[in-house]
Amino acid sequence: METQKRPRGRPKSLFKESSAGTMQSLDRALSVLTTVASLERAALSDLAREVDVPTATTHRILVTLQKHGFVAFDEERQEWMIGIETYRTGASFLRRNGVIEIGRPILRRLMQDSGETANLAVPDGAEVVFVGQVETANPIRAFFPPGARTPMYASGTGKAILAALNEAALIKALGTLDTKVFTPQTLVHGDGLQSDLNQTRARGWSHDREERYEGMSCIGAAIFNDRGEPCAGISVSGPTARFSTERAPELGRLVQAAAQEVTLLSGGRLPARDAGDAGL
Repeated sequence: METQKRPRGRPKSLFKESSAGTMQSLDRALSVLTTVASLERAALSDLAREVDVPTATTHRILVTLQKHGFVAFDEERQEWMIGIETYRTGASFLRRNGVIEIGRPILRRLMQDSGETANLAVPDGAEVVFVGQVETANPIRAFFPPGARTPMYASGTGKAILAALNEAALIKALGTLDTKVFTPQTLVHGDGLQSDLNQTRARGWSHDREERYEGMSCIGAAIFNDRGEPCAGISVSGPTARFSTERAPELGRLVQAAAQEVTLLSGGRLPARDAGDAGL
């Protein structure tokens, strides 16, 4: 009986030319680009290992992306990073997104009224991505760079969005969460998260009490699209010392009013349960 030989070399890549009708080369290039973005800076060998593509192929992809300005190479540190063309492409998304454009002046006013850093985030799968921020002048403040991500369950805006989902959508969303405990205060599925979401739904704003970062808190509210579905979130964040139980309702009202204003100005529709409280 002939013994079957084991294949030599690297295991077969997950990238398939025929996979769902996609182009393998483009799949690989986009994977490399998004990996560079997530790592911010990375050496060639690290990138090749992350995307499971041969080093020589990864290098050709990077050189091609560099030619078009999507990545750049730091000669001194021998590391690859995001290029200016990637920023221009992302800026196009920001310009076309009405919620983001309309939200800018409202974020600034929210920061002035609350004295805290104001944030705008949009959902992406089980995470929220921060797409806008106006920092407070306070020396101790929160900061989330554009494009920063955080799990929905450990975010003020994320919890506000989760609480605004209908029951079927919420069950589906909770089922996809890969929960990780970031601090002793992190709420995970089946351990206080559902109760917290019920409270958020009842009052119209969420309260993240050091659930992502120790010493930092956040209060958020959902923004709705024209179907009354949550499509984004607005929040204020800062040191927990300035987010006391006594002050939280005041901040909650400011955040909720800002979220409702963005909803209406962008053509969105407030859910029936909140329509009477809109006051706008």
